[in-house]
Amino acid sequence: MSTYSEITPDILALSKLATDTSQINTELYTKYEVKRGLRDISGKGVLAGLTDIAEIRSYTVVDSEMIPCEGKLFYRGIDVEDIVQGFIHDDRYGFEEVTYLLLFGTLPTEEQLRDFSNLLATYRTLPTSFVRDIIMKAPSQDMMNTLARSVLTLYSYDDRADDVSIPNVLRQCLQLISLFPMLSVYGYQAYSHYHDGNSLFIHSPQPELSTAENILHILRPNSKFTKLEAKILDVALILHMEHGGGNNSTFTTHVVSSSGTDTYSSMAASLGSLKGPKHGGANIKVVKMFEDMKKSVKDWSDEGEIKNYLKRLLNKEAFDHAGLIYGMGHAVYSLSDPRANIFKSFVESLSKEKGREEEFKLYSMIERLAPQVIGEERKIYKGVSANVDFYSGFVYSMLDLPTELFTPIFAIARVVGWSAHRIEELANNGKIIRPAYKSVAKHKEYTPLHERGSAE
Repeated sequence: MSTYSEITPDILALSKLATDTSQINTELYTKYEVKRGLRDISGKGVLAGLTDIAEIRSYTVVDSEMIPCEGKLFYRGIDVEDIVQGFIHDDRYGFEEVTYLLLFGTLPTEEQLRDFSNLLATYRTLPTSFVRDIIMKAPSQDMMNTLARSVLTLYSYDDRADDVSIPNVLRQCLQLISLFPMLSVYGYQAYSHYHDGNSLFIHSPQPELSTAENILHILRPNSKFTKLEAKILDVALILHMEHGGGNNSTFTTHVVSSSGTDTYSSMAASLGSLKGPKHGGANIKVVKMFEDMKKSVKDWSDEGEIKNYLKRLLNKEAFDHAGLIYGMGHAVYSLSDPRANIFKSFVESLSKEKGREEEFKLYSMIERLAPQVIGEERKIYKGVSANVDFYSGFVYSMLDLPTELFTPIFAIARVVGWSAHRIEELANNGKIIRPAYKSVAKHKEYTPLHERGSAE
């Protein structure tokens, strides 16, 4: 271990002091009615703003009572399920169309969609020598850090980087939406080459290909992919594009944008939020949990054995001992996550193409059994169902996407939502976001240095 990264005994001792000082009595949160995580006990978020971009529906109100319902997700008022069915029925890709919808509020005409897709294609060009001078230098083992560094560096190439007028911010956002796939995949290729000794492939994007097709084209050594592979990746991107203003990374977009900072800083901050395993990194946990499960469970069709493993997970006796069944439950949805429902039918088709039907059956069984086991083992305040991360990691593994790119793929999609929310925040010229924190520290007298005694 290098001295730069070494945790010395002094740091260990100081960290204990910092931890002890930082811990707050949990009873005080109840006393002062503080909603931890800005959510109440049922998981309902504290109202912090208004948005016209997306709506998440997880309950209906009957006689002033909140009744859980099947989850629904609307983009600009249109049911996402209808959006997906629309472009699937027409046998085309949907990323560019839904990007237009989220940014401009309406579905594009054929001419508008064609022109917009061409505009995004023209922006798929990095500055001269950017790949060599930035991406290839000091490649990080975490692609989200690489992506954030690249985004921040692009600031230096923009003569109007600090201009927060809507036309300029829109231009910046469209460029970043177009460039995120290249920044992510090229960052991975550099890491794979320098760290793992693999051959280096830097394919240029093709203007006639959709975003999903281009991701597979620039990632794979031979640039080959099936239509089903590209279509399922396209659906995955659309389902991850946007999820209201309250999710952690999008709320970060609002908070940072409200300060008046530049687009690159705002997007880098949101990337930092999305990187966290409680947010964008959740599907990686699902995949690793299933890898452990497949080693621990001898008969994948034995419900009793599966339920026993799930109980061991909840009792912190299996996998990472965190007491969680990853991919199950959501901060908002209760009865179902519509994104998981939409995804599931496509997942089954891909599992047949890839010869991994037995794994799909295992996923389906866990989706059915986990809520039962959680209900038996835990007190729950709302329903528990599979979320979109439950299946997305499985899909990405079937698409042969490296684990290092799972969260960047999320970012490639969610940057569209961040862009819409950044423009919404700036267009409404709101106040800088500054919620209150109550101090619970006791007042103490200042003690002169010579009177403080010696450390024990």
